[in-house]
Amino acid sequence: MTAPLTFSPEVRAALDAGRPVVALESTIITHGMPYPQNLETARAVEAEVRAAGAVPATIAVMGGHIHIGLTEAELERLAQAQGVMKLSRADLAVCLAANATGATTVAATMICAALAGIAVFATGGIGGVHRGAEASFDISADLAELGLTPVTVVAAGAKAILDLPKTLEVLETNGVPVIAYGQDEFPAFWSRSSGLKAPLRADTAAEIAAAHRMRARLGLAGGQLVANPIPPEAEIPRAEITPVIEAALAEAEAQGIAAKAVTPFLLQRIFELTEGRSLASNIALVLNNARLGAAIAAEIAAQR
Repeated sequence: MTAPLTFSPEVRAALDAGRPVVALESTIITHGMPYPQNLETARAVEAEVRAAGAVPATIAVMGGHIHIGLTEAELERLAQAQGVMKLSRADLAVCLAANATGATTVAATMICAALAGIAVFATGGIGGVHRGAEASFDISADLAELGLTPVTVVAAGAKAILDLPKTLEVLETNGVPVIAYGQDEFPAFWSRSSGLKAPLRADTAAEIAAAHRMRARLGLAGGQLVANPIPPEAEIPRAEITPVIEAALAEAEAQGIAAKAVTPFLLQRIFELTEGRSLASNIALVLNNARLGAAIAAEIAAQR
């Protein structure tokens, strides 16, 4: 049996010609921000990938098919859709079988990109180990997926609302290379600094592409996490954002918010407490990751 993949004409042509393609997730569209800002942001990220010399492949599930790349009409439809499922590894097959509409998280986007033969995926930040996970066992499926699926993921680190030391430990346990781009420190999403040393460092897209190809030659399972720091002009410094995160976490605990509801609640409260600055930074880092993802995809294509 083959996976039910549907390619946009632009992505199909690029893959057939061996041109660089960058996968993009769709939860940022359906669960990240309201319409029409979600559509404008999706278009901006796709434009950034094209400007950097690659083809964007936004991935979503619609009508019983995994769409690898969305046409303008499909992107518009998804941006306005209601009741969209948020898909990870556990939900993907159920959504497809039910002919439901689903938006892909980091884990599901990795799976779909690998099925489509796409090596690079650019996102905002990965999920990770939630604070208090020693009691709740709340650990994102993204970490396990990075240890399983051979896709290089470009992100601004893990979301800063998480337990970053434990997240790095789980990534190490899963054999995931964590490569900081252009610095020794692991970035913390809105901030360039986390206070944690990254396990690995690379200063060029060519180095990252060569490591991706070497993993394939060695037959190693899993992908790479490229931790790309937010541009300096867009960051919220760690000393400034940490008290905001702590306040939002305290509110979540006081209100008994748990499981899948935690992250959306925290991101919304941080947005409110920073008067919208966190969202502006989020958009800036996604665009930055799209540029680096395109450069890595171009290098992988060239090295082949």
